[in-house]
Amino acid sequence: MLVVEDNELNLKLFCDLLRAHGHEVLPLRDGRDAVVQALEFRPDLVITDIHLPHVSGLDLIISLKRDPRLSAVPIMAVTAYAGKGDEDRIRGAGAQAYVSKPISVLRFVEQVNALL
Repeated sequence: MLVVEDNELNLKLFCDLLRAHGHEVLPLRDGRDAVVQALEFRPDLVITDIHLPHVSGLDLIISLKRDPRLSAVPIMAVTAYAGKGDEDRIRGAGAQAYVSKPISVLRFVEQVNALL
């Protein structure tokens, strides 16, 4: 799993949850290197925050989906800024799942399992 999250506590929580369920995790705090890292790591799933420094999670999703080597990798977007129309925009960019923060641990794990 590739996890892109700039908040240290959320990054730790997501990675700990995934590792506790037996997944190998590559944590990133910045979306700028995420496509290159995804090409090297070949994740089964990308989990990304939407509000990231330098490159938005929405732009990251679009970049991942445009790359034919990564376009089949499912993406789960996680964001605290859930406004009207956000989920539609995020899904329209290519994310298969959307989870709002603060996350429900059960819902987070269920979404991960559903995408795999």
